Formats: sequence, C-alpha cells, structure tokens
Amino acid sequence: MGSIAHLVRRFFEVLAARRPGPRDQAHLAGLLTAAEAGLFWDQAPCDQAHAVACLRRIERARPGRPDLARAALLHDVGKRRAPIGVVARTAATLIALLRLPGPGRLGVYLRHGELGAADLTAAGSDPLVVAFAGGHHGPAPAGVSPEDWDALTRADRG
Repeated sequence: MGSIAHLVRRFFEVLAARRPGPRDQAHLAGLLTAAEAGLFWDQAPCDQAHAVACLRRIERARPGRPDLARAALLHDVGKRRAPIGVVARTAATLIALLRLPGPGRLGVYLRHGELGAADLTAAGSDPLVVAFAGGHHGPAPAGVSPEDWDALTRADRG
C-alpha cells in the first residue's frame, strides 16, 4: 500500500480534492468510452482528482498511449462501491497494512481492485485497463509489458 509518507500525503490530498474542471472534463471525454466515463464520474471527487493526477503523470512518461491513459484514469473505480470518508479510508489502509480482514464497507474498499476489474470488464475496457485496476498494487501480470506496468505504478504513487 505504500510508505507512510505516501499515505500521509494521500490523506491530505483526499481532504483537499475537487472534481476535475472543464479543461480536464473535455480531455477525459476524448479518452474514455461512454461506459468507462460512467464509471469514472461515479467515483468520489478525491478518486477523480487522484486519477487525473495519475493521467498527467502517465501522459508525461508515455505520451501517445491512450491505453495507459485509460488505465491510469480508471484503476480505482472499484472504490466507488464503498462510499466511505477519509477517516474510514485511513482505517482501511491500516487494516490492510496489518493484513487483517476488513468488515463491511471497509472490506469492499479493500477489494476495490477486483471489483473495479469486474466493472471494467463489463464495460468492455481494454485488457490492460482491466489488469491494472485488478492488480495495481502488485507485479505486472503475464502479457503486460513490465515497463508499461512500472510507468503506471509510478504514476499511481505520484
């Protein structure tokens, strides 16, 4: 789940997050399918803001790769299934670090990768987009370029 410094930074990012502005909205409209856009806009503002930040980083690192851009934008869509606030998100992260089972919505939040991958599969997303949503906290799966996966992972960590 990351270093303590990363987690502290993410805590404050969540508190300060806002939905993407008009310029970002127009850019996203050109990248996402209608089904993917529905999943994206159903996310909490903090997850949308994080996704746009990831998008900017991956576009700098790997320009001209719309598949990587969509993977960066959509990797956390499973979190929308567990509408919890910043304190509960922090608790879920601590539960994960301690390798404890998460009860209720916290457990759903902790399973956001597999849930998001299922939603993206149903939306007809590219295999790379589905794979990154499903396993973005782990190593590159077979069939995915380790360089692309590393770039996506770095974009997610900021």
